[in-house]
Amino acid sequence: MLISLILLCLIAFGGRALTYLVTDDETFMWRLAVGNIVGSAVFGLASFLLAMGFGLSPATVGVALVITASPLLLLRRQPIAGVFRHDWAKAKGKFQGGNLKRFAGFGYYAFFFVLFWFFFGQAMYTTGQGIFTGGTNNLGDLPFHLGAIYSFTDGANFPPQNPSFAGAKFSYPFIADLLTACYMKLGADVENAMFVQNVSWAFSLVVILERFTVKLTGSKLAGRIAPFLLIFSGGLGFIGFFKDYWAQTKGIWDLIWALPRDYTISDDLRWGNSMITLFITQRSLLLGMPLTIAVLGYLWKVFASEAEVTDINDNPKKVKSDKVSDGQSLSFFPFSLFPFSAFAVGIFAGMLPLIHLHSLAVLFAVTGCLFVFKPAEWRSWLAFGAGVCVIAVPEIIWSATGTATETSKFIGWNFGWDKRDQNVLWFWLTNTGLVIPAIAAGFYLVFTTHFLDEKTGKKAATATDDEAATHRYAITLSLFYIPFVLIFTIANVAKLAPWEWDNIKVLIYWFVGSIPFIAYAVAWAWQSGRAMKIVAGVAFLTLTLSGGLDIWRTVSGQNKIKVFDADAIKVAEQIKEKTPPNALFLNAPTYNSAVVLSGRRSYMRYSGHLASHGIDYGEREDTVKRIYSGGGVADILLRKDDIEYVLVSPEERNSMQAKDEDFMKYPVVAESGQYRVYKVK
Repeated sequence: MLISLILLCLIAFGGRALTYLVTDDETFMWRLAVGNIVGSAVFGLASFLLAMGFGLSPATVGVALVITASPLLLLRRQPIAGVFRHDWAKAKGKFQGGNLKRFAGFGYYAFFFVLFWFFFGQAMYTTGQGIFTGGTNNLGDLPFHLGAIYSFTDGANFPPQNPSFAGAKFSYPFIADLLTACYMKLGADVENAMFVQNVSWAFSLVVILERFTVKLTGSKLAGRIAPFLLIFSGGLGFIGFFKDYWAQTKGIWDLIWALPRDYTISDDLRWGNSMITLFITQRSLLLGMPLTIAVLGYLWKVFASEAEVTDINDNPKKVKSDKVSDGQSLSFFPFSLFPFSAFAVGIFAGMLPLIHLHSLAVLFAVTGCLFVFKPAEWRSWLAFGAGVCVIAVPEIIWSATGTATETSKFIGWNFGWDKRDQNVLWFWLTNTGLVIPAIAAGFYLVFTTHFLDEKTGKKAATATDDEAATHRYAITLSLFYIPFVLIFTIANVAKLAPWEWDNIKVLIYWFVGSIPFIAYAVAWAWQSGRAMKIVAGVAFLTLTLSGGLDIWRTVSGQNKIKVFDADAIKVAEQIKEKTPPNALFLNAPTYNSAVVLSGRRSYMRYSGHLASHGIDYGEREDTVKRIYSGGGVADILLRKDDIEYVLVSPEERNSMQAKDEDFMKYPVVAESGQYRVYKVK
């Protein structure tokens, strides 16, 4: 793990230096969080470009690491050096002296760090019996990511082909998995590399979301509440927990330590908890979301420029874009001609196509609306768009050429997202609970009480001095929220992926855009007297209890799900030793074939993954069945598709009715337990 931590620090501090090109006025913690995400994106993209030309090796990864860390040289340049020293002194000052407020701040971040440490420790762990996961929704996703990672480390997969569908371009956003492969090339092991990355990305998400909420609401308390709402998201599934308690004879503590099911995802509950259905399973989103929210924070700053906002502890002040920052930190371009910070943020966003393409689509929708609402900032919008295009357009063109993905399968009418036979209003109420009512309450409060004093809980005097300014700010905030309403609407009337549930990849951003309003409503209630504190507590518990139960089920190790058995691991190691890196394998179309751990290409793997990526796999699936059924046609098909090795394991014998005697004329090149690999070419 030490190697992974060292690499993480180099990447995070290199990325942190880049934040000084965007803004002079941010906290040390925010810069480190954004630096971790931006640095990871730069490191991944640099490694990809170098590997395309020279292959993935310790040397190419080392060069990419030097490129990622090179922005540290900016810290020697004035006035950036002065801003850095100021940030460092301010950060150190927060650790000097001891009081309850500082201890609470430390405890807040420590809570999330410890939570992520134990939670992502369950994403993948190895015992003598095999590879396990504690994530109930991670059974299929973990092998998919491992297949991508090992294809980079052991499969010479450059230019990247889809390891699950040999011969097709790997159009899935793979940078998160490539980053793990890069760590491994420099000496880390896969388990620790994934763990360190997952924990650091999730922690960065907490910091960035907290700051984003404070920027929008002016409330530090709302900022502290916001990450809880995302991390512990869930609907009314906790009602099922109490039903389970009443239906059995055990005590409540016995039930908590042996929860029988998830309470945020089921046949009727489709929203799920962000941690168990998204962040542990979709590593691309875990990297892409904090980057997207950081960009949204910048877009808000531009959009809200010149809008009046009363800070919770300060006098009314103008919210400005980074015009001052450009002039102070940079001398490359005069702002009046070229808003460099907008261009730089656009470059950061432009890295999203290979990280998480749906996140870029969200930014496209948000920026388009903001441009219409505030064309006066056209220079910033155009500079941002130019920065995006410089990086994103080549990535999208590369991904779209030679892919087996059929774009037409991603678009279609589908009302009510994944409601199935439920009434759409009842569906959203049970799935999200108080979310929509809390959004409405937040909007009402923004227009009527902006802002409360944190100490007294009363309406700030400065807010009453200029009701018109408060109203203008509320209008600005409302306009900023319109793109998120548009996202929610589109995702409820159209299918944006072959599998309708995958609309969650954009719906989650509606929730992210809504969180500041929900958090502000809860914060307002908490600050409004003793009786309202009870209301705030009940609302907070209702919004987080279902997700908390599911997270606890994972954190406490109640789920022990075997993904690969010990023989699969052993035979995969033999495959690495005895077959060429680009060998083509035939295996049953399952998610956890031993071939996954070897990094070799499969003729076809899990049909569920292929279908969700818009790949027509029908012909290959038929070929796989015909080969495993044996007979003379099997030899013809093996030669026709240039298959070199065939795996026969318990899965092939059970699901494909494969018989070893049909392949015994071929030499066995790897064998462990019930696993055998035959060389057929």
